Amino acid sequence: MKKSVLLLSILMTGSIAAAGTELGIEGRQFTINGKPAFLLGISYYGALGASKDFIRRDLDDMQKYGFNWFRVWATWGAFDNEVSVVNPQGKPREPYLAKLRWLVAECDRRCIIVDVTLSRGNGVTGPVRLQNAEAVRRAAETIVTSLKPYRNWYLDMGNERNIRDKRFVSTEELAELRKFIKRLDPNRLVTASYVGDIKKDELKTILLDARVDFLAPHRPRHSKSAGQTAAQTKKYFELMKQLGRSVPVHYQEPFRRGFTPKRWEPKAEHFLADLKAALEGGAAGWCLHNGDQKDRPKSKPRRSFDMREAGLFDQLDEQELKFIRQLKAVIAGYIP
Repeated sequence: MKKSVLLLSILMTGSIAAAGTELGIEGRQFTINGKPAFLLGISYYGALGASKDFIRRDLDDMQKYGFNWFRVWATWGAFDNEVSVVNPQGKPREPYLAKLRWLVAECDRRCIIVDVTLSRGNGVTGPVRLQNAEAVRRAAETIVTSLKPYRNWYLDMGNERNIRDKRFVSTEELAELRKFIKRLDPNRLVTASYVGDIKKDELKTILLDARVDFLAPHRPRHSKSAGQTAAQTKKYFELMKQLGRSVPVHYQEPFRRGFTPKRWEPKAEHFLADLKAALEGGAAGWCLHNGDQKDRPKSKPRRSFDMREAGLFDQLDEQELKFIRQLKAVIAGYIP
């Protein structure tokens, strides 16, 4: 792939408005409307609890700064604000399913890609839910059927599905769920996010047995993470070559501010370094992850975790905004 084509796509897909936006995959890269694209995104988890005015302003800011992708959860209920589009058994839950449909349609018009994430949950972001294969399958059917006309979104079938608590989703379950979704919508892209760096044996099962369309690892969150991202990404491609199947590597949830502030609080330079490393390693996407501030009263600012009182960009702090203001210049000047 020519560098100029990739860089142009990074910078432009966040600002071009076009109806009928379509996400695809070509080799190790994503495509948007058939053109190679790096998914440059931001966490937008509790979006379904925000007003449409807040959302429109946030989308304007995303496009202004070059973001072309975000992640929203279909099962979210942080801070006693249940905004899930399905109930614990996977059945439709209004008005939030209609809100999700409106959001995806608005992004379709703006040429923005949407990650729609399912999670069984561990009681932190709402009640424990989707605790059996039938419930997860029903939730997937609810979402896929409702959003089927739109091609600008993909489904994360299980957030951090390898954690051995109530969030766990087995490889066998993922394989069956993927088959079910592909029967409903053959070209719908699906993944299953994974906490930590994926070891070879685990990579083999998720790649060859569950057959996800791309990898979505959640890298470790510590001060040395950014310095390891490029090498880890290249290692994934080496391992995939050995396994005989290569797919994109998408960093949809890296480290964030507010997570463990007493241990380590990333600054703008850490976000910039991690993004550069992802690009250098050949990753297909990266996210400015954000959430609540665990060392502050009422965990505020809550950022994407709770947008009832203010939109996302109004809750970002000085380090996140410093990173965002440097974003376009860094990407435009990037040399692998």
